[in-house]
Amino acid sequence: MFKNLVSWRFFLVLIAVAIIIGSVFYSRYLSSKLAKVEESQMNIWAKAQQTIVDAPQESNLDLPIKISTENRDIPIIETNEHDSIVSSNNLDTFEIKEDPTYLKDKLSSFKKQHAPIYIRLSDTPLVENKYYYGESRLQQELRYFPFVQLFIVALFIIVLIVAERNASKSTQNRLWVGMAKETAHQLGTPVSSLEGWSEILKNINGNETIVPEIDKDIQRLKLISDRFAKIGSIPKLEEKDIVAQIENMVEYIRKRAGGNVRFSVDATPNPLYAAVSAPLFDWVIENLLKNALDAMDGQGNIAIKIRQAAPDIFIDVTDSGKGIPYAQQKKVFTPGFTTKKRGWGLGLALTKRIIEEYHHGDIFVKTSEVGNGTTFRIVLKA
Repeated sequence: MFKNLVSWRFFLVLIAVAIIIGSVFYSRYLSSKLAKVEESQMNIWAKAQQTIVDAPQESNLDLPIKISTENRDIPIIETNEHDSIVSSNNLDTFEIKEDPTYLKDKLSSFKKQHAPIYIRLSDTPLVENKYYYGESRLQQELRYFPFVQLFIVALFIIVLIVAERNASKSTQNRLWVGMAKETAHQLGTPVSSLEGWSEILKNINGNETIVPEIDKDIQRLKLISDRFAKIGSIPKLEEKDIVAQIENMVEYIRKRAGGNVRFSVDATPNPLYAAVSAPLFDWVIENLLKNALDAMDGQGNIAIKIRQAAPDIFIDVTDSGKGIPYAQQKKVFTPGFTTKKRGWGLGLALTKRIIEEYHHGDIFVKTSEVGNGTTFRIVLKA
């Protein structure tokens, strides 16, 4: 799927690049063609102006006047032989009034674009005015058209990618929810059966020490089933003392960690209340503690520090294990990613989902150094 996604995006980029390159070349072709048309129009306009100047009195000048006055697109600046500005046409009259350098700047720009057109005013002495002209508005818009098209194509591709990612995420979420609820459903039958067998064993002498341990495991299975059942549904958040919640989970893990692992919980203030779903929050802490144990190979220190800085609560889980390379720190919450020889790589992905989607908090790798351990930080609202 990832390869298909990459190839699909690459194909879109190729199409976009082809469209932009084609647009640039075609726009340049149209621009050069339009420039020739405008140059021809200016030559006709200049001949009309010269005809008006040279015509004797009472001549019929309707056609040259019509040609002269119908230029409403191409900007023109008229100067004398010393390049002093005499008049202008088709330029922003507001800018001319407000900015005293506007016409001079335009004249400098027109000189770079085209050679001037000379109109002879008299033969003796010879007096010629010069007419500088620039690009029409259509010519300017045509030049920027490829950039506008680039923006539109880029926006279109971004919308497609975002829509595809949202669709993929939605599909992934439905898969997660389906797997979780199916797991809870599958666990329900054997757990109920085990409870029945436990009741039968209670009535048989000699099982007094065995049955309580079986009941503990049954309760553990029921808790796991309840956790999976809550995935995909909106959990009920209740005000809980999260310090007590964490200490209970630490005590549970301590009994299974062995004597070479030292645990510590430091909380300020204590107790500290937050709105959580107790079964799911316990699952988060359990996952982090188990990951810490796996990283330490059975010996080391696990420290949990809980602090409140209104309106947030910060929970730091620090281990003295192998650490996470920098390149992998952003991948640890990705479903399927794992550095273990065994495992599905779902624990931290579930942890992130529980904290961010159900508790509206945040979880991330605060610090990690290879050989010196890792600190995960959870942020909750007090």
